[in-house]
Amino acid sequence: MSRTATGRDWTLEDIPWDIFDAQKVDPDILKLVKAASLVEYNGGDYATYLCNVFRGDHEFQDAARAWADEEVKHGRALGRWAEMADDSFDFERSFQRFVEGFRLPLDATRSVRGSRSGELVARCMVEIGTSSYYTALAEAAEEPALRAICSKIAGDEFRHYKLFYSYLNRYLEREGMGRLRRALVALGRVRESEDDELAYAYYAANGEGEAYDRERCSHAYLQRTCAFYRSRHLRRMVVMSFKTAGLSPRGRLAEWAWRFLSWRLRHRHQMAKMTNEAA
Repeated sequence: MSRTATGRDWTLEDIPWDIFDAQKVDPDILKLVKAASLVEYNGGDYATYLCNVFRGDHEFQDAARAWADEEVKHGRALGRWAEMADDSFDFERSFQRFVEGFRLPLDATRSVRGSRSGELVARCMVEIGTSSYYTALAEAAEEPALRAICSKIAGDEFRHYKLFYSYLNRYLEREGMGRLRRALVALGRVRESEDDELAYAYYAANGEGEAYDRERCSHAYLQRTCAFYRSRHLRRMVVMSFKTAGLSPRGRLAEWAWRFLSWRLRHRHQMAKMTNEAA
């Protein structure tokens, strides 16, 4: 695997599997890990999409393929841990179920964001979310092997952010994308965090045969996810997001955004909890 994407490398053999402690597996975290393993393992399809969008930019295409290799590795590590934590979980079978129900636009030749700069803004936002998510999960998990996995993945995802941000700056010079448009793309990608991908991954990993209900699966996912974020994680997300949008990460607007995000996360957690209890 190339070091182009992160400048770091680790393998599944570097994970301390021998310290796995089944008594410290949290059932809610296990459900999230199962879903995350499927999304990460689907990195190959994302690389295909990005290489189509950035056709002709061979340097970026090489970086995207190296990035995808690391995403796939993340999926393998999380999937292996989930199978250790739950011997009824079949990672490969669940992944097939996932890709049969959720497909990326692999035939696209232009970014769904309208430009390459827009695509890179969206990629930065994804890496902001994943680096914060795995940091929060590593801190919340009591199971030591999972903590080690999530810490390594969080480090990778932060370096992935820096990778996409460096390419964003290059394309901004060529395409001249303004701050307003950058902010709108960033906000749009945040809203997409409630789209079918995560809900369907949760279903494919934890559905156990029932019919897919997007709203129910989304609420089940959000109830568990929102519980692990702390103020420091949200502040970091705001700072990185404002930087991506070309806005000051230290001003009054950023402070307002942090307060709103904190409220929104608490609200989503409570609403998801109420919905699941009612069901």
